[in-house]
Amino acid sequence: MLEVTGLKKIYETTGREAVGDLTFQLDAGELACVVGPSGCGKTTLLRCIAGLLAPTAGTIRVAGRPVTGPPDDMAVVFQEYGRSLFPWMTVQQNVELPLKEKKLPKARRAELIAESLVAVGLDDVPRSYPWQLSGGMQQRVAIARALAYEPQVLLMDEPFAAVDAQTRAELEDLVLRIWQRLGTTTLFITHDIDEAIYLGRRVIVLSSSPTVVVEDIKVDLPPERDQLTTRALHRFTELRGHVYAQIQRAKDAR
Repeated sequence: MLEVTGLKKIYETTGREAVGDLTFQLDAGELACVVGPSGCGKTTLLRCIAGLLAPTAGTIRVAGRPVTGPPDDMAVVFQEYGRSLFPWMTVQQNVELPLKEKKLPKARRAELIAESLVAVGLDDVPRSYPWQLSGGMQQRVAIARALAYEPQVLLMDEPFAAVDAQTRAELEDLVLRIWQRLGTTTLFITHDIDEAIYLGRRVIVLSSSPTVVVEDIKVDLPPERDQLTTRALHRFTELRGHVYAQIQRAKDAR
């Protein structure tokens, strides 16, 4: 569903090589997490995949089609939910906006809005404004908007970095429930190793910039996960230590 081959990105204004040579792929329905040292180019990678940045070299394909701009069948959830939601629009209007751009009939838009708000537990606040909601609820609105778009591929760029620990755990479990129900191919970028192992069926570890793939790890934890039981598993601790060691080696190699 998602193929990244020989991706390289050099910023022309500074000459900085952010991404060196990245190759990986996601099959349909996979949930993979990407981790790496701070400043390693994770967000640059996401912006290239989303068609927001043109790569210097290499190719990106979604469902076999080359990415030359923002793909029609892809949605992105960004870290800064406060900037991605329009404060003068209600929750319902924020979720509906990309559906209007998609030129869907009004009845179908209403159906998708209702389904997505139920999925994220916000069906009781469709007429509220973002500024009336907590940070965690605002990020749920952003997730609902992405889901309503019915993407084949969902990109998430450190979406829970700006919320408190308790809300973060709730949102992680929300993502797992939605993914298990819908099976949307998901690439989740995070700086949190524990989060990557808890959510991902694979963890793609990146090097320091210019970025390459250090290791692509299969997360062999039970498919059904919860915050207490899963994180208490010996295998969870082993995986966390292994990924941490890889990232530390990548930092030392700079």
